[in-house]
Amino acid sequence: MTILDLFKLDGKTALVTGAAQGIGFEIAKGLSEAGAKVIIADMNPETGEAAASSIGGRFEMLNVTDSDAVRALASRLSPLDVLVNNAGIVRNVPSEDISDADWEVVMSVNVNGVFWCCREFGKKMLGAGKGSIVSTASMSGLISNHPQPQSGYNASKAAVIHLTRSLAGEWADRGVRVNAVAPGYTATPMTILGLETPEWRETWLKETPMKRLAEPREIAPAVLYLASEASSFVTGHTLVVDGGYTAW
Repeated sequence: MTILDLFKLDGKTALVTGAAQGIGFEIAKGLSEAGAKVIIADMNPETGEAAASSIGGRFEMLNVTDSDAVRALASRLSPLDVLVNNAGIVRNVPSEDISDADWEVVMSVNVNGVFWCCREFGKKMLGAGKGSIVSTASMSGLISNHPQPQSGYNASKAAVIHLTRSLAGEWADRGVRVNAVAPGYTATPMTILGLETPEWRETWLKETPMKRLAEPREIAPAVLYLASEASSFVTGHTLVVDGGYTAW
């Protein structure tokens, strides 16, 4: 077996949440290209079906904030080899003005949704004695972004990073690895919209040493590494892919 063989996912089944577009779609595409049978789990059936079809995968409707729905889907599927928790949202509202509803929806998707999926799909992985879980955190879980206000998002991504460490410690000796990837500013629809605010654009690019946004496809290889046997002795780790932002 060569080093390159360790990155292959032939015969493996992977599920990626929030994969109808953006980073999630590129992750799903990358896992498929590595040989995995990929399930795209998303709330948008139109874009989700199209995305799954384009990579030869399948689509499953899933609202990650609904623990019963997550449990039902997990019960219908055979144990996964790879779970990627990618679904996430942000609300850019000053902390003194953010509503209960906005705070709660960010936590519901970004924290509860990740945990519901880890818990339900993780149970079956534990039963099988193997599996790799990768969650999309963010550099925002390690630093406090500015000038945009997003305390809820930052807190939620910090929670994902610490949840990753906690589950990794619990499950390491039972065959399940749990890691995270922490992207920096990436050219997704959400971030591109933010670039329309001149102050945000100037600060984001100035404070990123590489002076550009990541392309969504640049996040996918990091997830493939953590999902595959190439990282067989890695667990509880958050792999930062941020163009150097957190180095300063």
